[in-house]
Amino acid sequence: MFQCFGYAADEPQAALSPFSFERRDPGPSDVVIKILYCGVCHSDLHVARNEWGKTTYPCVPGHEIVGEVIAVGQAVRKFKAGDLAGVGCLVDSDRTCQHCRAGLQQFCESGSVPTYNGRDKHNGKQTFGGYSSHIVVDQDFTLRIPPNLPLAGVAPLLCAGITNYSAMRHWDVQPDDKIGVIGLGGLGHVAVKIARAMGAHVTVLTTSAGKIEDAFRLGANDVVVTTDPAALAPLANKLDLVIDTISTDHDVAMYLDLLGLDGTYVQVGIPEKPLSVPAFSVIARRRNFTGARIGGLPETQEMLDFCAEHNIVADVELISPAEINSAYERMVKNDVKYRFVIDMASLHASG
Repeated sequence: MFQCFGYAADEPQAALSPFSFERRDPGPSDVVIKILYCGVCHSDLHVARNEWGKTTYPCVPGHEIVGEVIAVGQAVRKFKAGDLAGVGCLVDSDRTCQHCRAGLQQFCESGSVPTYNGRDKHNGKQTFGGYSSHIVVDQDFTLRIPPNLPLAGVAPLLCAGITNYSAMRHWDVQPDDKIGVIGLGGLGHVAVKIARAMGAHVTVLTTSAGKIEDAFRLGANDVVVTTDPAALAPLANKLDLVIDTISTDHDVAMYLDLLGLDGTYVQVGIPEKPLSVPAFSVIARRRNFTGARIGGLPETQEMLDFCAEHNIVADVELISPAEINSAYERMVKNDVKYRFVIDMASLHASG
């Protein structure tokens, strides 16, 4: 087995603490990655605290992983030692169903294997994520990292980036499309950058007047502070697509009414409680209310290459592994601009 160390939650109310564990021995098609950076997703907090009710403990979160390849199996052709590599939200799937064959591993009919809090198909043991020193992953679920981008800023693209990119590609964003982005947090700020790179006209919808300047810096064409309902009136029936990145309870109705005929509202944030979608707001202009999750492996690689071409990375605040609990508390208060990323240097130094 391959000895690793990281940070884990032992129960819903417990702080994450140092944790030693074993990875499987690398097989012929496996890549061994020394983790350099791991993004901190709001989903990590939900799972660590069992807010979705499906957590198995101990839990090592983290699915925005960037690092250096230190070893490869004899059948590996995509990578060699010394290469940069990334791992996103998935580490396996059945690979045989119609969705997997189409490159849509996130919709695997047998259930894809999440990077953490899942079940490893190789040994039947629990999967542990990127808040750790190393990871062993099949080459088919390992991504090439463009060398021209800062690695810490790339890490959140493996969840926040692909979530937004996949939604915009699926709903066919075109130059000059009018897009609303609800929320300017870890997901939302990346959505603004990607939408602008696709040529869209982007309106940021935020409850925080303090984020107006940042929204324009990130590329927004317009910003509306939604605490004043009257400020939304000029946007009524004007938008083609709305990307809702909010992960807390909020009013969907006032945003639905911003969409024009056949406009689409895409929920990508995951609130703890069900959202209320008023029927008339959907019916009135044949609007679509839908959702999106991450993309498959081919689309994720496409997203990374797109971001490399357009020089897109997340705005990040680096923390050490030992600071993860205070980072969680700050995330709850929305006190980060705009994504925490763990720098694993101290973890490797102490290992």
